[in-house]
Amino acid sequence: MITDPIADMLTRIRNAVRAGHRHVEIPVSNLKKEITKVLFEEGYIGNYKFTEDGGWEKILITLKYISEESPIHKIKRISKPSRRVYVDKSEIPLVKRGFGVAVISTSKGVMSDAEARKLGVGGELLLEVW
Repeated sequence: MITDPIADMLTRIRNAVRAGHRHVEIPVSNLKKEITKVLFEEGYIGNYKFTEDGGWEKILITLKYISEESPIHKIKRISKPSRRVYVDKSEIPLVKRGFGVAVISTSKGVMSDAEARKLGVGGELLLEVW
């Protein structure tokens, strides 16, 4: 049994990028769906779709490469089941001086750090990607 499904998702993406794969399959959950949407909107993945394989729902992520290089250089889990990290709206970090993105779970849904600043909400800092 996986104790941290978000960390598993990030590891699958990280490994697929390092191996140069075009696609990666991830078991689905509502939180993973929302994280995938944010990664797509911020331009870190090419596309995604929800599929079903033998009764199991999965997210099929198409990885993005520009001149054979992925926009994902590092993807890092911040808040963990053993240590939750919450930030106030004034404490939302700038990842790599604005060149990266933090994904935050707020009361208004899962969103990027820029969107959370715009809406004036804080929440649980899930991950950083650059």
